[in-house]
Amino acid sequence: MKRITLRGLILLATAIVYIDTTSAQKAADKNKPNIILIMVDDMGYSDIGAYGSEIQTPHLDKLASEGLRFKEFYNNAICAPTRASLLTGQYPHRAGIGYFDVNLGLPAYQGFLNKESLTIGEVLRGAGYSTLLSGKWHVGNDSLSWPNQRGFDQFYGVIGGGANYFNNYPMPLFGRDYPVVLVENNKRLNPEPNSYYFTDEITNHAVTFLEEQNKTNKPFFLYVAYTAPHWPLHALPEDIAKYKGKYDKGWDELRKERYARQQQLGILDAQSKPAERDASIPQWDNLTYDEQKLWAARMEVYAAMVDRMDQGVGKIVAKLKQLKKDDNTLLVFISDNGAEGGNHTFGGRGKRLNSGPVGTAGSFDYVFKNWAHVSNTPLNSYKGNMHEGGISSPLIAWYPKRIKANTIAKGTGHLIDLAPTFYEVAGVKYPQQFKGITPHALPGKSLVPVFTSSTQQVSRTEPIFWERAGNRAVRKGKWKLVADHQKAWELYDLEADRGETTDLSGQHPEVVRELAFDYTQWAARTGVVEYETIKPKNAPGAPAETKQPASRSTN
Repeated sequence: MKRITLRGLILLATAIVYIDTTSAQKAADKNKPNIILIMVDDMGYSDIGAYGSEIQTPHLDKLASEGLRFKEFYNNAICAPTRASLLTGQYPHRAGIGYFDVNLGLPAYQGFLNKESLTIGEVLRGAGYSTLLSGKWHVGNDSLSWPNQRGFDQFYGVIGGGANYFNNYPMPLFGRDYPVVLVENNKRLNPEPNSYYFTDEITNHAVTFLEEQNKTNKPFFLYVAYTAPHWPLHALPEDIAKYKGKYDKGWDELRKERYARQQQLGILDAQSKPAERDASIPQWDNLTYDEQKLWAARMEVYAAMVDRMDQGVGKIVAKLKQLKKDDNTLLVFISDNGAEGGNHTFGGRGKRLNSGPVGTAGSFDYVFKNWAHVSNTPLNSYKGNMHEGGISSPLIAWYPKRIKANTIAKGTGHLIDLAPTFYEVAGVKYPQQFKGITPHALPGKSLVPVFTSSTQQVSRTEPIFWERAGNRAVRKGKWKLVADHQKAWELYDLEADRGETTDLSGQHPEVVRELAFDYTQWAARTGVVEYETIKPKNAPGAPAETKQPASRSTN
């Protein structure tokens, strides 16, 4: 029998300690909470049942009844800047996407995420999480800035801002073709036209990622970025059929019905006043019968798109429960901006004639502001604007272990708060150094105290700020200072006037001065410049230069 030396005993003991430590670490990692973030595209504040809609969204409504809803959650009014803040916890200019995913020649407007703005994928992957993304990227077109290069283990989806739901042909946009880059883990895909429906593909890949990830002992972060109900209006016939005739009553009546339901649900205060009706939208009863049928058909397809997205959410949650991970998973649902407005004209997106009826692959139609003002009930304005209709999103948070069922909080959260929230839930410390780079500090606050009912809204030491294409805003307490491009500041008391119906700037000039000064200081340290100095021409995401007058021929 061989003698065991002292050195051998030490090595054996070390090995045992290492194995025990490794096993303990794996067990700890396995017990860490999972995180699912679901974001939809161009969906208005009131477009799901839990926020007042007539659209059938039973799966999201169930999550809301079992979880928490925010009355106030803010985005950045348009696709790419929202995604920049969402993914990094930074204001969009700080992350490099102050305008859109196009390079305007300055660091704050370079059109892709800078290295100093760490993505949630990079931080959580570094902490032992599997990181999964299915859907839309839109924060960097160069392959060096694609998801797999910015912290995600798995990715399926489009790199840019949108796609046909039935093929990956280029999209008509501002008189030219907008390329659609469909990718799975850095490999370009070219599926057969009409062989898939993109919303379903996003769902199916998310479910597959969860199945594959289950083979590991890691916790996961899954980001599902649906393109629905973003333009163009494409939906499956069986979903459209559910809404046949549903919108024949018109936008005026539907908006009233949604507003009443929001008050019944407690999303709005009983004394709240809705935004004034958009005067440029024709009265429904003044349309001809044929016009009413055409407009109703558009909203039927839009509703079908939201419906199919909700079905996808149901499949993801069902898979989560099948894997027995539902009790230990935080799920957050939001929209990237308010519903898109715009006028029904033959300019811009309408330059390519439809080759099929609304809802089909050959159609490039949209609901325009005629229905968007219903989607954004009871708020003012649309996507791209810093009034409440542009920057407000529903937020549902579901976490069986920690979030009390069927609760509603004021919230007053912002995209910059999501990264700190996820890091706190995961027990992850935001790195001070990352691959030799000093990351930007996080300006947001964790939403965990609101999620766990410790408080009704986020406590901040400074206001929330917005700027995009010259539109700008500040939110501090009950006050909101907001201005459209090259227009004077307006001031609203959002506690009394969420619909922004009464401008109080003349009555409270001292508040205007204070918040305007705060904005100037923030803009200087964040890299914001005067829009006219960098204004692009005919770029994707550029705001319309003129507004068309309302008439039967254009609406």
